[in-house]
Amino acid sequence: MARGRTIAIVSGVTVLVVGAAGGGAYYLLRTRGTPAETAQRFAAAWQAGDTAAMSAQLAAPQPLTAYEQMRTGLAVESTRIQLGRATETDGRARVPYTATLRLKNVGEWTYQGALDLRVADRAWKVAWTPAALHPSLTPGAAFQLKTRWPERAKITDADGGRIDTGTVGGSVQQLVGYLDKATKKDVASLGASYKTGQSIGRAGLQATFQKQLAGTPATEIQVGGKTLHTIEGTAGKELRTSLDPGVQAAAIAAVKNVEKPTALVAIEPGTGEILAVVNSQGGFNRALDGRYAPGSTFKAVTAIGLLAEGVSPRETVTCPKYATVGGLKIRNSDKAEYGSLSFLDSFAHSCNTTFAPLAERHLGADKLLATAEKVGFNQPLAIGVPATKASFPRAQSGAELAAESFGQARITASPLSMASVAAAIADGTWRPPTLVPGRKQKVAEQPLPDGVKDDLHAMMAAVVTKGTAKAAGLPAGTRGKTGTAEYGTGEKLDSHAWFMGFKGDVAFAVVVEGGGGGGKVAAPIAATFLRHL
Repeated sequence: MARGRTIAIVSGVTVLVVGAAGGGAYYLLRTRGTPAETAQRFAAAWQAGDTAAMSAQLAAPQPLTAYEQMRTGLAVESTRIQLGRATETDGRARVPYTATLRLKNVGEWTYQGALDLRVADRAWKVAWTPAALHPSLTPGAAFQLKTRWPERAKITDADGGRIDTGTVGGSVQQLVGYLDKATKKDVASLGASYKTGQSIGRAGLQATFQKQLAGTPATEIQVGGKTLHTIEGTAGKELRTSLDPGVQAAAIAAVKNVEKPTALVAIEPGTGEILAVVNSQGGFNRALDGRYAPGSTFKAVTAIGLLAEGVSPRETVTCPKYATVGGLKIRNSDKAEYGSLSFLDSFAHSCNTTFAPLAERHLGADKLLATAEKVGFNQPLAIGVPATKASFPRAQSGAELAAESFGQARITASPLSMASVAAAIADGTWRPPTLVPGRKQKVAEQPLPDGVKDDLHAMMAAVVTKGTAKAAGLPAGTRGKTGTAEYGTGEKLDSHAWFMGFKGDVAFAVVVEGGGGGGKVAAPIAATFLRHL
């Protein structure tokens, strides 16, 4: 052995000491990192649900299926791991932890455990056993939940009367929905506290407010049949809707003898709360999901824009038999003509040949679109059950703008949407409609332009007193607008009959599919509705 060089071997640790004349360097081979650092990486991966990253910290490769079984068996939504102080003895270490798991539809569960670590390949690694996941977990054991559900809460009308008993009318049942047996797909969505075959809400309010109505179960967290912890349940919370039983009864009376499919929606103007929803024939919920051209009821929307642009109800306009705008030849219903008259009277007589030229002159595609969107068109609905929003595409030509001005072209709306328009005109502010008072909405309320409300009230009153709804028998004080919306193809088109309006604190819209003229068919239905209030 050369002079000046020494090799020393110490049990457990090998140290190479290299020396030479004139100086020396020392290299110390030792364990990399600390137990705390390894535990931190493992815990971070556990929180993230990253079993690959967890496996990288193990002293010996092995599957970590127990973590995935815990997540699915307990419906773990999130995991939070807080590590304690590491202790180290003779190449072994232990790091205590506190785990907090949020379980879907159940609550939080917090427990204590510990990670054991040892040195492998000169680095600290987790010496994993099932007890690392939970002190009571043994090989082959699985986590599960045992639940006891509270009684389901009730759904009521605005007066507190139950509407979820199955004895209410079909239109209300469409809104309420029904109870059904949970499928595997439902359980995957709702969480492991639910079981296949369990009663859950299906459709309507029962589905939308499933969690609120069902409450949360008293839940035992078990592993291998042993109860580790019990989370107390909470009772379901009653859901009170805005449906007014008196208004609903009046709506039913109005449509029950109509032969053709008919729908009526009533709204309280000051709140946007839906008071009544009625479909005369079952199946399709046309009151909320109908996609009809609104016809001349939309003239009320166009009038908002025109009034805001300075057109006065007293301004003299013309109502010829025909007018051509953007290359589209326009006529009035029954080819009527009224010559020179006030803007108010042209509205009362529903003159297409007045509105199309005025829309071209004062509004254009962009202003008419903006006006429509101020009263709910193209706005998402969050009433508590699925409902189709009113659609107003921006006009792509002068001809389309002309047709849109009196509610034709590609515009579609439901009775809900047009009742919402009527409510906006009644109150001066459009509010998102809702079946559930206080429900969070996706869009904000929007006021009408200054000075528009009173003028439009006068114009809608004229429709009833001397215009297209004069013969309908509407009660004094009613303000409204008729609509005859053509649909189909060919020379002779069929029409949906519309009437929308308000009286006092009730705004409404009614449509009769294929009913014909709004003044002759829909307005008398509205009159019956108002007389029954």
